[in-house]
Amino acid sequence: MIVLRPATLADMPILQYWDEQPHVMDSDPNDDWDWEIELQRTPDWREQLVAELDGRQIGFVQIIDPAREETHYWGEAPPGLRAIDIWIGDAADIGRGYGTEMMRLALRRCFDEPSVGAVLIDPLASNTAAHRFYERLGFRFVERRMFGKDDTFVYRLDREGFGG
Repeated sequence: MIVLRPATLADMPILQYWDEQPHVMDSDPNDDWDWEIELQRTPDWREQLVAELDGRQIGFVQIIDPAREETHYWGEAPPGLRAIDIWIGDAADIGRGYGTEMMRLALRRCFDEPSVGAVLIDPLASNTAAHRFYERLGFRFVERRMFGKDDTFVYRLDREGFGG
């Protein structure tokens, strides 16, 4: 059974290790997560979560409120949205359904908040496997967009499209 729990400083070694894995670097090549700093911060507009399978760390999920996030990564976002970053840590855990379950848990967390009407994600435009993954979950393509150096596809899942 997969659970999502708050990330802590104790998770920093595994998060840093995962950051160096080729499949993680390929999906997020231009970000520096500043784990030493960010794991000590708990702004009310963000959740950083570690996914565990029977007590074993398998992945990471970040949920933000893009309207309130301090860097304004998403630009001027209206209220009622959430944005998710997700990855599986070890390549051996890819393709086993863990990412799907992690995403469902994250989406349920987002939509449990009555004011949330939609969730956004922004995989790299070149990451066709991620596009298929998100589309299977009900996300719909919105636009191609540059975020810094990253050429991405923005996808959106409205509350009505979430099957729970």
